[in-house]
Amino acid sequence: MDRASPATAPEFGSPPQYPIDSVDNALKVLLLMGDQPRLRLTDVSHYLGVASSTAHRLLAMLQYRGFVRQDTATRSYVPGPSLDGVAMGILRRLDVRTRAHPVLEKLNADLEETVHLGRLEGDQVHFIDSLESSRALRVGGRLGRSVPAHCTSNGKAMLATLTDDEVALLYPHEQLARMTDHSIGTRTELFAALAAIRRDGYATSHEESEEGVGSIAVALTAARTPHHAINASGPVSRLGEPRWSAMLVAVREAAREIDALLL
Repeated sequence: MDRASPATAPEFGSPPQYPIDSVDNALKVLLLMGDQPRLRLTDVSHYLGVASSTAHRLLAMLQYRGFVRQDTATRSYVPGPSLDGVAMGILRRLDVRTRAHPVLEKLNADLEETVHLGRLEGDQVHFIDSLESSRALRVGGRLGRSVPAHCTSNGKAMLATLTDDEVALLYPHEQLARMTDHSIGTRTELFAALAAIRRDGYATSHEESEEGVGSIAVALTAARTPHHAINASGPVSRLGEPRWSAMLVAVREAAREIDALLL
């Protein structure tokens, strides 16, 4: 490391209105840990431009939370179990998308409908992959978007993998926000819908997040990737029987294929 001047940490956007220097310094140390195999106390002190005593207190707190650990032989600091856990969690999420994508491509081609891979984040479903239908009349992709989980088939499929007590923590109030007139509007309705989804093994949405759009979803069950689901979406004008049943068969098979890849 160049000792002539403190290194510059990356910046994204405008600085916060009320910055907290201690938090900022802790994050800078974690960024530095990504570039250096091990850190000495003097490295951290120089990098942050603070006294050795300040750097020591900061490292002690990071060590307490498991983000760094001190090598007893060299007295230098290396990544701790908590930092490893965060890194592995992120890699697992990326791995799900990478492994699922070819299966989603096949599902998209077979059904000629828009397909999504979603992840449950609190009471929201975050869409981490999406392939649009090639048809002129199609559902738009939602890659990168987050939508209330109880208003989507993907979200309901994932909520159904939780216990009622876990769902209650996510939805502490009886009244729920609605995206359309067809959305589930109460927690009581949601519990009833989730019971049916657990029984049937799939979830549907009939214009619950967007007028004119229907979808069907199945949750992934691989233990290493909890709270993910895939769905197929299309205009309700072409989702009658037997089309609906064919979509369910295809989505279920795609979910089984992805689960097998994630074991």
